[in-house]
Parts: sequence; C-alpha cells; structure tokens
Amino acid sequence: MLLDPMLPGPYVTMNSGSVDLLSPDDSFLVRSSVVRLRLRAQAELDPLHILDFSDGFLIKFLRARDMDVELSLKLMLNYQRWRRESPEISGCLSPRSVSALLDNGYHGVLPLRDHSGCRVLVYRICRWNPKDWTAIQVFRVSLMTSEVIAMETETQQRGVKVIFDLEGWSFSHALQINPSLARKISSVLVDSFPLKVKAIHLINEPIFFGPVFAMLRPFLPDKIKKRVHMHGFNYHDSLTDFFPTSLLPPEYGGEGPGLEGVCQQWANRLLQSERLLEQILNFTNWYFSSEASSDSLQSPLPAQMLWT
Repeated sequence: MLLDPMLPGPYVTMNSGSVDLLSPDDSFLVRSSVVRLRLRAQAELDPLHILDFSDGFLIKFLRARDMDVELSLKLMLNYQRWRRESPEISGCLSPRSVSALLDNGYHGVLPLRDHSGCRVLVYRICRWNPKDWTAIQVFRVSLMTSEVIAMETETQQRGVKVIFDLEGWSFSHALQINPSLARKISSVLVDSFPLKVKAIHLINEPIFFGPVFAMLRPFLPDKIKKRVHMHGFNYHDSLTDFFPTSLLPPEYGGEGPGLEGVCQQWANRLLQSERLLEQILNFTNWYFSSEASSDSLQSPLPAQMLWT
C-alpha cells in the first residue's frame, strides 16, 4: 500500500501490511476503522441497547487488535461479556476499598517504559496477606490499573509487560485460586480486555507455585504461553536480559526508583482515579442492567464523558 507522505504522520506499514498503530487518531485510516467498528457493533448489539460509543472507546479496542475491525468487535463483546459474568470482580472498582493493600506496596507501575514503549507492572506477593485480602479483591487491583492505563494512547499502542514477584507465596495463597477464578483471570490476559500483554515475568517462584500455574495454563493460547518467562530465585542476570537496568528498581538489580516509592506513587495515582473508575463502573452497570430490562434505556453518563 502506498502512503502519502504529505498526510499527517507517522504512517508505517507493518509486516502484515496493516497500518501501524502509531497512526494519529485523526488520520483517515483510523477514522475509517472507527466508523466501521461502530457500524459492526450496532449490527451485533440488541437495537434497544445500542450505545453511541465514542471514538476514544472504540480506538482502545482497535489498537489492541492491530486495527482489525472484526477482531476488535470480538474483543469488545468479550469485554462486555466478561464484566457481566464476573460481577464479584468487576462490581467494585473503588481504589479506596483496597487502599490498605495498595499502601502496603503490593502493586506499582514503573515510571519509565521499556525499550519497546511498554508499561511495566510489578506485583509483590509478599505484600498480600491472604488472611486480610481475598484473591478476588487482589485481582480487582489489577483490573483498576488496567482500566486506568488503557486510557493512555502509548499503552494502547505498545501494550504492557508484567513482573510477578512470588516471594512469600504460600499454600494460603494457592488455596484461594480455584479453576473458575483461574479461567476468569486468564480471560483478561487473552481475549477480554483491550490491552496487549507482551510478556509475563515470574521471579522467586517456589516449587509449589507449579500447581497454580498448571491451572492457568490450559486457558492460555500458545502465543501467551511463549511470553511467560520463569526466572526463579537467581533472576538478577536474566531479568536484565529483558529490561534495561535504568528501568528496573534496585531490588531487581536495576538503577531505577525503588519499589516502595514506585508502589506508593501508583497507589496515589489510583486513588486520584476514583471518579474515573466510578464512571466506568456506572457505565457498564447501566449497560448490563439495560440488557436484562428495557424499562430504563438512559445511560447515567454519556459515553463521551468516559472515553474522551
């Protein structure tokens, strides 16, 4: 395909021949994909419940599927279905409800992106006390972060990488992960959320973590399985094969900001996103309740408030 160099850039042709995700939102190619996805969504949804999705909402799904309209539609429907079928997880997106877990340094997002532009998320199991927090509450933290960073244009384009620090993993943690929850977690990783998961790095994983991973593994496609890297306890050298030392915190052999500060900074970011997450929750709750009953067809918040 020939691209006009005089048009606003950057335009780059990918190996598949599709348009590079760096095309600006106002480019003809992106706009046309948004229009096509909106039309396909309107055709798939019950006419009583058609939502005038904003461009920003639809672009998230398009970028997550390399601007393929049909795959983006499937992802969007999966996202809606997952939220409807997982109310115990998606029914609460309030960071205040897990503020003590956040303040304990369980989770953070590194301030710098990696060499490919990916966001890097860190989870520290040693900061999760299963006597205080259920696996469902803990997974909500990941869902909240995912919703927040999925609003970032560069994250939509580049995706995320995750570091799971399994130091402190115990049987008490393992007992909270049942097959049903494992399936729901894997769905988010695979086909039910508009984020590209580019890599999953496990460090400090004990031998008895194996059964839990074995429970997740059947739900993961080969593409995701190949992106899982197990580093064990001697992870400092191998982790730096994937991330520059300037990015990694000192706790992981790097020269970046320490994890305590990183986690606290991200806890603050989530708490500041309380209203945004409440809007997302209200929007989806309205949509799902309107599916069950057509008596009330007015959204509590215009889609434009949520996604633009």
